This record gives sequence, structure tokens and C-alpha cells, in this order.
Amino acid sequence: MERAEFISGKKNTEHKLIVIAGATASGKTDLSIKLALQFQTEIISADARQFYREMNIGTAKPEVEQLKMVKHHFINSLSIQDDYSAGKFREDVLNLLKKLFEKVNTVIMVGGSGLFIRAVLNGFDEIPETSIEAKKKVNELYNTQGLVGLQELLKQLDSEYFKEVDLHNPYRLQRALEICISSGMPFSSFRKGARVENDFNVDYFVVNLEREELYKRINDRVDGMMKSGLLEEVKSLYSFRKLNALNTVGYKELFEYLDNRISLDKAIDLVKQHTRNFAKRQLTWYRKEANAQWKTKEEIHKIFS
Repeated sequence: MERAEFISGKKNTEHKLIVIAGATASGKTDLSIKLALQFQTEIISADARQFYREMNIGTAKPEVEQLKMVKHHFINSLSIQDDYSAGKFREDVLNLLKKLFEKVNTVIMVGGSGLFIRAVLNGFDEIPETSIEAKKKVNELYNTQGLVGLQELLKQLDSEYFKEVDLHNPYRLQRALEICISSGMPFSSFRKGARVENDFNVDYFVVNLEREELYKRINDRVDGMMKSGLLEEVKSLYSFRKLNALNTVGYKELFEYLDNRISLDKAIDLVKQHTRNFAKRQLTWYRKEANAQWKTKEEIHKIFS
């Protein structure tokens, strides 16, 4: 797949969007708040899991005090029962930026959802329509063979997308398979990185952290979440466990524990393992972003000091 690119439209504009991306637990939140305070501006969250108001501890939202320090947008903006897409996010963010740029020249966008960031910066490629037959076939596969069935078929039909997609997200697996079956072509062949012209400049950074340190931060974060009441939060959401928003790391593993399928210790170990796997996929995604600059938190902060 070609690496996605974006261009900033008006070269003489003073308006700038600073994007702070990276793996989960890499320190993006603290850095974005420092920059927002420095520029006296606001923050746009590009972390899809933090959109949902019912999911707090397990999504590592900024602390209440941090939210008071800087105005954040798109945090707690949805219910887990709401449908939302990267395309709608792009539309909402561009409308918000028009308003924000009327009062400030710089806005910060931070998050680990690469697809949502790409949506804002690049727009979308033309994806073909899917057939009813393909949808039925994929749905039947999921009902009979579960997540493993979807994973195995995607690996056969589109090994490239298989390497970067969240393999534990059935919605994305099903969507890709429907397109593969309907078109007879790999889903990745339609994702060439459309170029769009935005009327603001972009500085796109990926927080660079040594893998050993990142994994330690992830493990420590999970332990901290458990101490902060993650299990109680998951219990309160148990009746909604079938919703797509909750089919995510940190929740699905504890649902398995509550269903008496695994022990609590095993569930916690799986949360850590799956979070590390997720972080690895995030980094794989960002390596394909041609305009992203890989810098340490200190290097990024120094650029704007």
C-alpha cells in the first residue's frame, strides 16, 4: 500500500494544527496539555475510545484536573450506544477547526486512533459498495466461527491489511472482508491515501519511545487501572458487553472473567498482552504515514519552546 500523504492548502495561512500521535501509554496526553497551555489553545481528542462517556478508567482519559486545565473536544461526546465513524469525525473536526481558528492560530490534536487522524488530514479513498450476499456470507462466518474465522479469512484475502488491522475488532474485520468478497480485490488495494487540500498547516508528530520503556509503561498503567476501579467499571457495563464500543482491550478480557471463563489474574495478564499488541499495531500504522515526524516527547516540546 502506498504511504498516505496530506498537503496543507494555503501556504501563507497562519493557522496550524499540531498533531501528537503515538502508541497508547507513550505520554501523549501530558505533552499535548503542555503545548496547549503554551499556545493558550484547545485540544481535539483523536482517541476513538475516549469519545464514550461510559468508558473512563479503561480508556485512560485525561484526569479531571487535566480537563479543567485545557478545554478538550470529543472526550465524553458520545454514548456507547451511538454509531460514529471516522468520516463523521473528519466532518465534525473540520467544522470545529473553522470556529477555533477564528480565535487562535494553533490547535492541538492528540490521540492514538490513526484512522481518525488520517481522516482529518487526508480524507478518504473511494471504497466500493458491498453486496448483500457478501454481508450475509461474512455475518454467517462470524456467527459460526467467531473472531478466529474472520481473522483466518482476512489473512487469506488481504495479508497486507491483516498485518495492521486491530484483529480483535470484528467490525473492521467484517467491513474489510465484505469489500474483499464484493470486489474480488484486497481491501488494502483501495486504500491508497487520497490527497486532500486543507486550509491550515499541519505539524504531525509521533511520540518515539523505546519499546522496552513503552511496554513497562503499559504494564504499569494496567496495574494502575485495576487499582483505580477498572473491574467495577466493567461490571457496571456488563449488560452492554455486546456493543461494538465495548469490544476493546481492557473490557473484553474482564468480561471473560465475569463470565467465569478465565481467572482474574489471567484476565489482567491478557489486558497487558493485548494492549502491547495494540501498541505494536499502532506503531506499524504510523510508520506508513509519510509526513509523520518521529520524535521523543522532549524533542517535540523543544521545537515549540
